[in-house]
Amino acid sequence: MKKIILLVFLYTLTTSQAQTDERIYDIIDAISSERIEKDVTTLANFGTRHTLSDTVSTTRGIGAARRWIKNEFDRISAECDNCLSVSFQRDLVKKGTNARIVKDVYVVNVVAVQKGAKYPNRYIIMSGDIDSRVSDPNNFTDDSPGANDNASGMAGTIEAARVLSKYKFDSSIIYLGLSGEEQGLFGGQGLVKQMKAEGWDIIGIFNNDMIGNISGVDGVISNRDFRIFSEPVPATETEDQRKARRFYGGEVDGISRQLARYVHKNTKTYMPEMNPMMIYRLDRFGRGGHHRPFNDAGYAGIRIMEAHENYTQQHQDIRTENGINYGDVLAHVNFEYAKKLTAVNALNMASLAWAPPTPTKVEIGGIVEPSAKFKWTKVPGAVGYKIYWRDTTSPTWDYSRYVGDINEFTLNGIVIDNYFFGIAAVGKNGFESPVVFPNAIFR
Repeated sequence: MKKIILLVFLYTLTTSQAQTDERIYDIIDAISSERIEKDVTTLANFGTRHTLSDTVSTTRGIGAARRWIKNEFDRISAECDNCLSVSFQRDLVKKGTNARIVKDVYVVNVVAVQKGAKYPNRYIIMSGDIDSRVSDPNNFTDDSPGANDNASGMAGTIEAARVLSKYKFDSSIIYLGLSGEEQGLFGGQGLVKQMKAEGWDIIGIFNNDMIGNISGVDGVISNRDFRIFSEPVPATETEDQRKARRFYGGEVDGISRQLARYVHKNTKTYMPEMNPMMIYRLDRFGRGGHHRPFNDAGYAGIRIMEAHENYTQQHQDIRTENGINYGDVLAHVNFEYAKKLTAVNALNMASLAWAPPTPTKVEIGGIVEPSAKFKWTKVPGAVGYKIYWRDTTSPTWDYSRYVGDINEFTLNGIVIDNYFFGIAAVGKNGFESPVVFPNAIFR
């Protein structure tokens, strides 16, 4: 009897606390700065990867670049018994669609899908941008190496595929090279349209746009800081949801913000030397990135990038003026830092792909009572659930309680008015889903 009690206790301990998994450390250790450097160098050496650049040459232009990227994914797939399904996805964008489309162009993405064993139609995405530009966004002939913006993010995505393809996951992972970003986010828009039409269940996208610079234009140098941009609530929320949010909270608790908190929490667990900065904004002020088309469609999406940008090295003609070397060239990329941010992506994608789905309905009650009450829908693959709560001014989930394989619970002594709450599903391996903010009220 004592042995049974001990086993039950150990099982509860394993599934109720934030455990670490040795495989995640192995994934982090397997990321190679040397391979990232080699891939960034190859991409930069295509001369220009402008969306409107040469598509016929085998050595220059975006056509050569995207074919090389597809070949790399094909090579990775061959080494994992064809575990990746690799393809081009394309859309025709007509001249005059905006001021940056000066001729008809096919915007072509490279898509590599690693299917999950349990939930093959649930996808977590890591993306990098293929295209580059110089000062004039319509100059598609001059050299535009785009070493950091965004060969670094594209190389990181390829490297994550090399490492994660060695593992089997419950959910599917997509490694994505997007085109047309600098001309108007056309690659993401086209792919999202297809995903919507085909009913893909998108867990979220990690958009990696510039992950290689550590020396900011403000003089700050850091190889540990990085930013996670996320919008507060989905752009697709209904009027009823907006009205409920006004009375019950949730202004900073949309699905993209929960994905950002998930990355923050896992990074602090597995890479405590890193400093993830939660930025409460869709993107940088007045600027945009390729997670936005996914956000516009109602999917969760975040941007992961360097914390200290150097604007003299972005969207610049290669030149020297007043002693300043302008241009996005290889010399400005820190490959050890790019390795770290690639590892941040890989560990979080693995965690999500091994975790059960999120509860679809989370109800909260406890009005004028000295307790907070919860009900939620159970999900396949979960062995239990964890209630999270935080002070209403805290950016992260600071308190939690594992409650086992049930679908309702009361937190006695916790006054509902003083905190925000959420529910996460927990798998038998200890991996958790993102937290779900309550989406219904009961009395």
